[in-house]
Amino acid sequence: MIASSSAAVGLKSVRNAAAAVVGRSAVLDFILSILEASPSSRDAKTYLGTFGKQPPNSKLPATSPLSPRPLISLNDKNPLNLPADILAAQKPILQGTAEPQPEAQKTALALLDPIPRRTALVKCQGPFTDRALESICRGMVYLEKLGLVSVIVVENDDWQPGQDGERGQARDDVMRVAAALESQGAKARPILEPLVRLGPPPAEPESEHDELVHEQRKALLVEDSNGRKAEEVELPPSEVQAHARLEDLTSIRSALKSGEIPVVAPLALDSFHRMVRVDSNDVVAALVRSMVQAGQALQQKKDSIAATNAHEDATEIPERAMPEDEVDLTPLRLMIINREGGVPSYARQGLPHLLINLSSEHSHIVRTFSPTWSSSHPTSLANLSLSRTCLEYMPPSSSAIVVSHKSPRSLIGNLVTNKPAQSSSLPAYLLTTGSKAVTPHTPTLIRKGLPMRVIQRDRMHEIDKDKMTKLLEASFRRTLKADEFYERMDKVLDYVIVAGDYAGACIVTEEPIPDSTSGRRSLSYLDKFAVHPSHQGDGTVDFLWVALHDESFGCGLTHALNPNQGGKMGLGTGRDLVWRSRTNNPANRWYYERSSGHLRLGAKGEWTMFWCDAEERLKQKEVDLVEKGWEGAKYVPGRRGRQVEGLSFCEEGEEGRLDQWREVVAAIPSCWAA
Repeated sequence: MIASSSAAVGLKSVRNAAAAVVGRSAVLDFILSILEASPSSRDAKTYLGTFGKQPPNSKLPATSPLSPRPLISLNDKNPLNLPADILAAQKPILQGTAEPQPEAQKTALALLDPIPRRTALVKCQGPFTDRALESICRGMVYLEKLGLVSVIVVENDDWQPGQDGERGQARDDVMRVAAALESQGAKARPILEPLVRLGPPPAEPESEHDELVHEQRKALLVEDSNGRKAEEVELPPSEVQAHARLEDLTSIRSALKSGEIPVVAPLALDSFHRMVRVDSNDVVAALVRSMVQAGQALQQKKDSIAATNAHEDATEIPERAMPEDEVDLTPLRLMIINREGGVPSYARQGLPHLLINLSSEHSHIVRTFSPTWSSSHPTSLANLSLSRTCLEYMPPSSSAIVVSHKSPRSLIGNLVTNKPAQSSSLPAYLLTTGSKAVTPHTPTLIRKGLPMRVIQRDRMHEIDKDKMTKLLEASFRRTLKADEFYERMDKVLDYVIVAGDYAGACIVTEEPIPDSTSGRRSLSYLDKFAVHPSHQGDGTVDFLWVALHDESFGCGLTHALNPNQGGKMGLGTGRDLVWRSRTNNPANRWYYERSSGHLRLGAKGEWTMFWCDAEERLKQKEVDLVEKGWEGAKYVPGRRGRQVEGLSFCEEGEEGRLDQWREVVAAIPSCWAA
């Protein structure tokens, strides 16, 4: 992890490299923006694999080994126009005579090194004050220095459709954003002509799917948290209402090749070739679709040349040159910067969602959108719909972020880690207090995600054992004793949660408690929690844990009403959940943050048992304590959640449970081959 210690080790070299990139006055702010992201080594490797220099004639990999990249060409004495003192300090590096650097320092320098650019679509949704716009544009410049060049589409919530001079207003805002970028040291190119055309692409007439989507846009009834009918909410459009041809992207491609940030006006050509102002969502969606097609065309061209060169190598014909100067327009991020912040969540009482799984949560978020948010967050559903449309076209690893203009540094964190500001699977009490508390300005990260399916014990035949076995062996890197494992599952399985096509899974069993005198006859045990290596770091682990919460220890509470296919929909009684992990398991840090407690097992403490208390039971005990008139009763944060002062670690009915759990867990056999 790049932490403050990393900066201490290589602060001088990091400061020198950053000074050449962003200028002396912004060095400290730029470095702090990166350090605040706190990327793990996996995050750094993924970032460098995407934004680092790639081997010639190669496709862009998902990840690549973490290695330092040369700061500049050895054939150029001073291509970055470094000041004399900085150039002297960097001379050993430029000449290749510098001493070996610590790994953390190499990582920091690699992050700061100017590299081949990738693109992001940015919706700049004003109006913003000059100071706010300056902060936003500074963030855009920082992203450019880290390898992500923004294609900015302007929007203004104060614009009214059809008002006089609307095209002039759009052009004025474009020029204002371009000037703000220039003031931060960037090169900007205002694009004042229309880049998109109204209507669907000519070669793709409206399909039955489009008609179905049109029906779904009609007004629908939503219910508030008490189940009362609320006012009608008009669903925003979710399909592309405009299109762009590949030749329409010429000005964007030219700007990017010249090292400029394009700033686009929300203008379009109608069927009579008249210039009209349109909603920026239509422009962004059309550009995303067309830019992805342009990226695919470029990759096909490179593949064709590579195949031709491979054939010509055998016939000693000179190789064709790769189009290395071509710009890959494929957008890797969608960023929506506004004044209202992220998408509000009913489970957080209107505070923003941290992470949204579109594949399983989109319709539920729309249904639970409170009418009161229509005034505080009037464009949230439209931005959610835009994100859904764009992510359908963008690469699988892409994400969208909806962020307040008051949190521009979060864009740096999203670029480097591709994760939300805080993990959405953390307990609620950790997200309401302290440094991890969610605020109205916390951004919302949106991913296409994966559907979540719950398979109950009476449908165990639906489990694909071959895929499940491959997932478990890939995740744990061990060989499963499959026959013995599934024979045991036939006896004790409670339910399985599957993410997508076995990208991840939770296996929960119901373990009998022998000779119980406490009334507890069985134990809810998390037998396996697995995420395929190819999906580690993409949010799947959080999606899985939230689904597990809803089906087990969180069941019965309103924030567990998420619609997992085949699940309980939050209905029922929550149960304590127990699991074990080897004490030296690196994942235990993750478990410590999410569990209610832990206990060492084994003669040498080689195992750690974790558990999560049933939240509904604790909440009821808190209510009872207050109703009994506990003197000075008040809510305070604690290890067992947001609890009433006086609620003990062992309440009535919990006596002796740890001893019972320990005996049951210790008797569970291993399913792995030696």
